[in-house]
Amino acid sequence: MLVLTRKKDESIMIGHGIEVVVLGIDGDKVRIGIEAPKDVTILRKEVYMDVADTNKQAISSTIPTNLPLGNIFRKKD
Repeated sequence: MLVLTRKKDESIMIGHGIEVVVLGIDGDKVRIGIEAPKDVTILRKEVYMDVADTNKQAISSTIPTNLPLGNIFRKKD
C-alpha cells in the first residue's frame, strides 16, 4: 500500500486519467473529489462489497440443473 500525505486542495493522480483531490478536512473526516473517465466505476467500498455479495448469491442460486429443458418450458394446460 502506498501511503501519502496531502493537504487541502492537493491531489494525487492514478494513471493518466484519474485525479483524487482533497477538498476538505474536518476532524477525522476527509472530503475527497474524484475526477475519472465516465467508463470508470467509482463506488464506496461498502457498496462494492454489497454488490459483490449479491453477485455471488446470484451465481449460487438454487435453479435446478437436472431437469430436462422440455420440463422447464412445458406448456401448462
